[in-house]
Amino acid sequence: MRDVIVVGAGGGGAVVAKELAARGLDVMVLEAGARFAHARKEWSHLEDRANDLAFGYFRFGPADLKKPRWQRELAHAGLILQVAGVGGTTLHYWGNCPRAMPGVFRGYRGRDRAAYDRRHEFPFSYAELVPYYEWTEATLPVQTAAMGTKEQAFLEAAARAGLHYQTSKDITRDAFRPQENAILQPGGTAGRTADPHRLRYPQARGCTFCGFCQQGCFEPLGAPRNLVAKRSVDNSYVPMALTADQWHRGGRKATLITNAFVTRIDADTAGNRTTARGVTWRDVSSSAERSERAKVVVLAGGCIENPRLWLNSGLPNPNGWVGRGITNHSPDVVLAVLRGPIGASQGPASASRADFPGHGSVQPFISTPSFTAGAAALSQAGFAPGSPSARLGADTVGRLIGPALVDALRDVDRVLTLVVITDDDVQTNNIVNIGTSSDPCGPVARVDLDGHKRSARTQRNRAFLIRHAVRIARAAGAKSVHRVDAIPVLLHIHSSMRMGIRAHDSVLQPTGEARFVHRLFIADNSALPNSLGGPNPTLTTQALATRTAEHIFQRYFGGDPWVRHESPTPSTDAHVSRALPAHGL
Repeated sequence: MRDVIVVGAGGGGAVVAKELAARGLDVMVLEAGARFAHARKEWSHLEDRANDLAFGYFRFGPADLKKPRWQRELAHAGLILQVAGVGGTTLHYWGNCPRAMPGVFRGYRGRDRAAYDRRHEFPFSYAELVPYYEWTEATLPVQTAAMGTKEQAFLEAAARAGLHYQTSKDITRDAFRPQENAILQPGGTAGRTADPHRLRYPQARGCTFCGFCQQGCFEPLGAPRNLVAKRSVDNSYVPMALTADQWHRGGRKATLITNAFVTRIDADTAGNRTTARGVTWRDVSSSAERSERAKVVVLAGGCIENPRLWLNSGLPNPNGWVGRGITNHSPDVVLAVLRGPIGASQGPASASRADFPGHGSVQPFISTPSFTAGAAALSQAGFAPGSPSARLGADTVGRLIGPALVDALRDVDRVLTLVVITDDDVQTNNIVNIGTSSDPCGPVARVDLDGHKRSARTQRNRAFLIRHAVRIARAAGAKSVHRVDAIPVLLHIHSSMRMGIRAHDSVLQPTGEARFVHRLFIADNSALPNSLGGPNPTLTTQALATRTAEHIFQRYFGGDPWVRHESPTPSTDAHVSRALPAHGL
């Protein structure tokens, strides 16, 4: 019997595995996808080769691209941007690591308190999570993003638009700032040349400003796995989990099994008490079925697969909140064509931001040809120019086509692309359930997250942020500004197995343990109680997963807390690098 089985090696599961393995527990991690070796033959800077939802290597499906992707059902038009494989969706994330807005936590007393969804707060205070934020920030590490020309253009425009400059991680007023991100700072020749012969490790270190974060980071070439620039968990927490016996006194190396699609949580029921005892999984390659028992099971398979697995396992759901209340920041996009180049296709994908407490955030992001064209097409409003009321200050709204699209793509380095992410309300009508179709792993998930069903507050937040994005674009000197009015795009998905204060509208206790299944914990974005006020979710998920791991260690293994008493070991320490085999992990 294992001590702990973790289902999923993504942004949250890898954190739990690393922290518990470091404290001597026998941890097994099961990942439905494969493990990428980071060789150039597997990854590239070609956008569609990576991000095509059906055939790209960053899809939700098996590693063998000749096989179809895994199925989901969508109740409406939209896209689900998730990745299968070790590292999960952090493989293509942008490394943005802001903290949640303090206003979404219990006990918040700020002047803007009423602007937030007070019914669905974190069940503890912001101050209680801060030590776990600090631990995670030191481990990755999280640093202030490297700045380029596109960041300078955005920050100067935000200042001209009347926003304050933010110098604290704690967001309590409308303000702009550089991103805090998990991308190593450029060193040596990195960021100073485009000559590929001079961008090899160790001559180049950290971010090379290549502009291809979303295709998976493998730069600088020749760097050990844990010194690759972007700190997706396959480059940070996973290597630490798999070498925990070498870098932490008393640590024990975690066991990772890939191509292992978990189909059932095995549980015992005695009277009114249900207890998780292990899992059953299907080998993706051979179709063989296997089982393993454990003292504790941790679900970290994502906001869509966690509800599917729970419901397919027949686990109790007495309040009906398994899969319910899903949030996703209700994103939209504003495209501004500037009069001169700003290096919009270079550097970290998103290295600056503006935050609006109680409303959400506006972030510029990389403008590469395929991504810009794709974003311009994802409209639910029809074709440009659109009605004035829907433009919200932009020149046009809808699907960008014809001469306007040609003009935008003529030189993507002058396109300032702004993504709007709202503080999205937790709503009972937003739900992940079981669909009508099945695959070899059982009935598939069905997602109902129709943008037209969003709460009045979410819709007001979206309009508020779009107007601010347009103001910033105008202040940047845009000669044309276009609002996409995007279809539902599920790129920041949270809260489908939410932690909460009250038992009647949450799945998890404040410790991360399931209310209705003992010894079963959840440690990924689905555990988040709300949409965080609008910031990107990964850092908060990883801080919360660290806190959950500590509760597991204390409650079921008699251990002591560590976050307030130890110093984390960053994954870039030299002794960790020496522990890696020549080919990396």
